[in-house]
Amino acid sequence: MAPLNEPPPAPPQRALVEQIAERGAQLRSRIAELTDRDVAVVCVTKGHPVEVAAAAVAAGFTRLGENYAQELRDKAAALIGPTPEWHFIGRLQTNKVRLVDRVVSLWQSVDRAALADRIAQRVPGAAVLVQVDLAGLAGRGGCPPEDVPALVEHCRGRGLDVRGLMGVGPPGPAEEARPGFRLLTSIADDLGLEERSMGMSDDLDVAIEAGSTMVRVGSALVGPRAPR
Repeated sequence: MAPLNEPPPAPPQRALVEQIAERGAQLRSRIAELTDRDVAVVCVTKGHPVEVAAAAVAAGFTRLGENYAQELRDKAAALIGPTPEWHFIGRLQTNKVRLVDRVVSLWQSVDRAALADRIAQRVPGAAVLVQVDLAGLAGRGGCPPEDVPALVEHCRGRGLDVRGLMGVGPPGPAEEARPGFRLLTSIADDLGLEERSMGMSDDLDVAIEAGSTMVRVGSALVGPRAPR
């Protein structure tokens, strides 16, 4: 309940909700043209105010993705109304797990044993994806492809629910992401993992053609974010 000296939170802006809903319908139509698989959509709201997250939920998006622990924590606390399924999709420091351990539904960026250990300690049985390094770029995060089986086994040994793999395509033309996406699908197949989270606004067509079961879409749904 808001303090008595503060007005109640305003409902999501109708125009923004309608805009996101329309873009969402276009996105789902685009996905349907590419595959008959069920492809989940995570609406990425990083860098946007909580009002945008609220509008996305009102527009029908039940999964929201965030890259920064403090931002996710603050949005989750401020959001009024239906609670979305929060996905953490950015590189995460082990000491930041505690900030969001009560709100994250799927940890998509588990890329090292130390992070798996901390999540298992704070959230026993948590649902996770192992992030695969598809670009080989410093600072991007991800486990080297050859080390993925061992990390999956480590996560399972710590009691985590490994749902699948996640990957971020390299910067540049979308077609350059295809080999990495195919590699991720191949590794997931070999390990018997069903979820393959890959594809964003600029490369989701290539990702879906390569076997994606979950796309993470920000600007194509909620527009560009303000510079940090």
